[in-house]
Amino acid sequence: MNSYPKKPSVPPAVTGLLGLLGVLVICYLIYLLPPVNERLGWRVEYAGIYLKGMVNPVPPMATPAVVNTLVIAESTPTPPPTPTVPANTETVVPTATLTPTPTAIPSAMRLDSPAYEKEDLNNCGPAALAMNLKFFGWKGDQFTISDVIKPIRGDRNVNVEELQYYVRNYAGYLKTEYRVGGTIELLKKIVATGIPVMIEEGYTIDKKYWPNDDLWAGHYLLINGYDDAAGTFLTQDVFTGPDVPVKYADLDKRWQSFNRVYILVYPAEKEEELKQVLGSDWDRDTNRQNALETALAETKSDPGNVYAWFNLGSNLVYFDRYDEAATAYDTARKIGFPQRMLRYQFGPFLAYFHTLRSEDLLAVTEYALNRTPNSEEALLWKGWAEYRLGNKAAALENFQKALDARPGYADAEYALEYARVN
Repeated sequence: MNSYPKKPSVPPAVTGLLGLLGVLVICYLIYLLPPVNERLGWRVEYAGIYLKGMVNPVPPMATPAVVNTLVIAESTPTPPPTPTVPANTETVVPTATLTPTPTAIPSAMRLDSPAYEKEDLNNCGPAALAMNLKFFGWKGDQFTISDVIKPIRGDRNVNVEELQYYVRNYAGYLKTEYRVGGTIELLKKIVATGIPVMIEEGYTIDKKYWPNDDLWAGHYLLINGYDDAAGTFLTQDVFTGPDVPVKYADLDKRWQSFNRVYILVYPAEKEEELKQVLGSDWDRDTNRQNALETALAETKSDPGNVYAWFNLGSNLVYFDRYDEAATAYDTARKIGFPQRMLRYQFGPFLAYFHTLRSEDLLAVTEYALNRTPNSEEALLWKGWAEYRLGNKAAALENFQKALDARPGYADAEYALEYARVN
């Protein structure tokens, strides 16, 4: 009788390990299914960020070694020249020109609330814009917008300019403008024309993403009503819910962190009325000068207010006054601005780049990337810092990462081409 060797037995530990690996593979494949990923993706992302923060905490942003005193020459209006009257000429006394009195707005106004959109992961800008467009009868939702301007779901920021790009190219029957340095009274006047208005503001999130999280984040809000008796705006909040009342003072405090920017979407026939409401602020340069003066006044009345200094720097950058802007940002860094600030606003990158302060540019971009690793703007400007410091390979790597984070990013494409041949 022939005997055959016994088949070697698999140790139980190996069998268990193979079974566990099989279960993990099946779970991963299920996780990749779009409906599952949409519901669980943010939780997985949150867990990964928090774990990384525990293992490798992000150090505080480096502050500049020396903060110079910022001196800005305040502009004073030049008086008109005194007209000379030729001798033996009859003096004509001009008739006084009456300044028209602006029409008083109602003490309360409530515009129709559009169909509500709850924001998807990192999607508050597209969600708020979708509600704004729906007010004018647009058919679509936040994903209609984000598929165009934010195709990568993990992109954590949508700029005002990107929202405008969508309106101008995909809802061209409507017009759009944005300005900075707004006021509570101006928001009320805009709503009183029958137009809702979007703002970008600071916001307190409901969970920590890392152990020392300061819970501050940027947020878009749609305003479609106000009530002077209650001292509140009626808002559509893509995070909190529809028809949320917000006190005037609370809104202004949160709004200041974004230079009090406001975004207008409106039909063409409303433009002349909006020009009357905005007055001199309709002109972009005048608007920025007004905002600059407001920020400067706030740095004097409240020198410890980090947002006043940051806004001052941003408005100086608009006028290419980079040395002054860098000094304003230095002061903001010394005071300490929120951990996610450079996820949304990039004025310090421009100021330090144009003043040849490459070490400072590297410091702020590295901090920004520790908080938001896929920020295409921080990757781009870190690349320029590395290039200026002679690290061409690192520069090219960061430029490519910026382009990967935002396909079609023209600034990254230019940077790659420039660095490869220079």
